Amino acid sequence: MKEKRVLIVSGPTGVGENTIVSKICEKYSNFRRLVTATTRAPRLGEKNKIDYYFMSNERFLKEVKKGNIPEYQNSRDRDVYYGTYLPDLADKASRGLNVIINTDITGTKYFKNSWNATTIFIMPDSMESLKKRHLKRDSSISEDDLKKRLDYAKYEIENERNSYDFEVVNAHNKLDEAVDNIIEIVKQAGYKLED
Repeated sequence: MKEKRVLIVSGPTGVGENTIVSKICEKYSNFRRLVTATTRAPRLGEKNKIDYYFMSNERFLKEVKKGNIPEYQNSRDRDVYYGTYLPDLADKASRGLNVIINTDITGTKYFKNSWNATTIFIMPDSMESLKKRHLKRDSSISEDDLKKRLDYAKYEIENERNSYDFEVVNAHNKLDEAVDNIIEIVKQAGYKLED
């Protein structure tokens, strides 16, 4: 069996998966977040190779052809690509680090098959709670955008969550409990943990 190096922590937008990933990386020195590639412009304060590998569409598609981006998505409404950048993953894994990745169902299946990843789906405690998180994160979100995000979250919960190895609920004001549950899964799955 391949050594465990890749952990998928995924879920509907707004469920808190990025915060969970940050907490795990803070707690264990041998866990790092995968830095993915994108063709969108950097936002204020974002740095190349730290937040994303920022690329032109042309370079991104060349990296796809070279096999350096094995799975990716294209944002339909903005013509922006996001994808796994294998050189970042390979570099971290070769240094003995565990890599945490937040990806969609396509990426989850790829990493499960190609990297022996353990996959965890983060659930909200309720759709109302998820709605409140979206409103807290972006108080100017339009009703239409909020509805689209919540509808897609329902789709993911109903159609994709069963493709994951484990499910963890991130209940309102119980983030530490969700992190602890994930750490237990990680220990049982055979990942090395270094404080």
